[in-house]
Amino acid sequence: MRNIIIALTALLTLCLTACAQSNIDKNTGNMNKKILVAYFSATGTTRSVARQIASATDGTLMEIEPVETYTDADLDWRDKQSRSSVEMHNLDFRPAIKNKKNAADEYDVVFIGFPIWWDLAPTAVNTFIESNNLQGKTVIPFATSGGSTISNSVKELKKQYPDINWTEGRLLNGVSQKAVGQWVKSLGL
Repeated sequence: MRNIIIALTALLTLCLTACAQSNIDKNTGNMNKKILVAYFSATGTTRSVARQIASATDGTLMEIEPVETYTDADLDWRDKQSRSSVEMHNLDFRPAIKNKKNAADEYDVVFIGFPIWWDLAPTAVNTFIESNNLQGKTVIPFATSGGSTISNSVKELKKQYPDINWTEGRLLNGVSQKAVGQWVKSLGL
């Protein structure tokens, strides 16, 4: 009887070890984490980068999609009455998005991508963040921009949402899939 108990204990230990190791990537030795690549893209530029990140991470791609699509006139930053201008001058504004609440629940890592508007993340990004509990997750911002850096937009996001575990963000203008892959690998996910 004692030998049977020892054998069963050894078998159980072996099974538990195998189950624990199945969540470790054989190439990197890192734990496999469930990754979401959420992005807002008004013109398609950020969408392209988000697709590259999803490909490099085997992550799930999800567009932060406003209920009301932005038109070219809405995006005219020179027009102080354009929709984007009005929204960015009222940082409490939260445009409605189509995504369901808690869309990020099942993920460990959430990349959040956006174009930089007025040196900030568009308010649709705030709607997404406030619709999801991101505490306990690793959140990695990425952005595209015609002339701004990512530093101020990330600084402001960190200030608005201090309870989120933010990781250093990256501006990804016109990057290759190889460069995106190298950046993702450097994150040690």
